[in-house]
Amino acid sequence: MSAPLKDIGALNRRLVLEVPAETDDGAGGVARTYETLTTLWAQVTPVSARDDIVADNLGAVTRFRIVIRARSGIGTRHRLRDNARVYRIVAVRESADRRFLEIDAEERGN
Repeated sequence: MSAPLKDIGALNRRLVLEVPAETDDGAGGVARTYETLTTLWAQVTPVSARDDIVADNLGAVTRFRIVIRARSGIGTRHRLRDNARVYRIVAVRESADRRFLEIDAEERGN
């Protein structure tokens, strides 16, 4: 377990919180896009990396610990974006003092 965040000034990255929006694709399925919910300050720390193969494409998955100020309603259906980088939320938990949310997220790279 990592050390708790003590300094609010450590939230030094602006991330966009996105929520999925699904629309009928006309063929019995859905088309999923993401819409911006809000922009927030975060601390992003890489934790680990591993090789990954998806659809016969070799890539890598990097895991991050992302800390934001506490807020309700964030879950694994959301994602965070930093320009072209997309972080898929894997888990969300409150910090011990309940001032922050600690998010486990993954980014897939080629």
